[in-house]
Amino acid sequence: MAERNGKTPVIELHNVTKRYDIGTSTVIALLDVDLTVAPGEFVVVLGPSGCGKTTLLNTIGALDTPTEGSVMVAGQDITTASRSELFAFRRNSVSFVFQSFNIFPGLTALENVQFGADVSGKKNGVTAQQVLEQVGLGERAQHFPHELSGGEQQRVAIARALATDNPILLADEPTGELDFATGSRILELLISQAEQGKAVLVVTHNREISRIADRVIELSGGRIISDGPPPDGKADIAELSW
Repeated sequence: MAERNGKTPVIELHNVTKRYDIGTSTVIALLDVDLTVAPGEFVVVLGPSGCGKTTLLNTIGALDTPTEGSVMVAGQDITTASRSELFAFRRNSVSFVFQSFNIFPGLTALENVQFGADVSGKKNGVTAQQVLEQVGLGERAQHFPHELSGGEQQRVAIARALATDNPILLADEPTGELDFATGSRILELLISQAEQGKAVLVVTHNREISRIADRVIELSGGRIISDGPPPDGKADIAELSW
């Protein structure tokens, strides 16, 4: 297992291809993807709609299975794991921020966040209420999703992921519904997760966000076409604008 930046990778993809058969057509979502990510890296994945960004996250998080290739995450080969092993892997290794939020409509904001913490079983000393306060929703804790705006629902989803406190955090367009000030606050939280040693991957179409990454991975047609530091050097959040 090759080291990256002096650390053993927590994510390793080798020759990963994902094909979907739709009627008589075959759609290639990922093609010959090789990727390693080390603990503590803040990685931004860029690309247009349909380029394979979400499929990449779902493959790393064991929500999708590659057609070819191998995926090692947190020391486990998830391409050969059983259903029970995959369930334990998702509970203990990966925290997700879904683009569609995937919060429970019948639970309050606080209950949604607490559910994430309970499922993972993590005890990091931070309560669900404290995590909601971190994302600016402390006063909305007892509200149900239908009583929240799209941006507030997105922040509930982010808070739930933070509460699970797993070593890998995968975020699909986590600032898509947020204004600049709130988005900047969320990005600060995600960066702090990497600073605590977690591997953080953020999918976005917003190139401005890529300026604060340790690495920028760009996808096109399911292929990685570039992988490296921000072209103009790493920026601070205060330098961003969108």
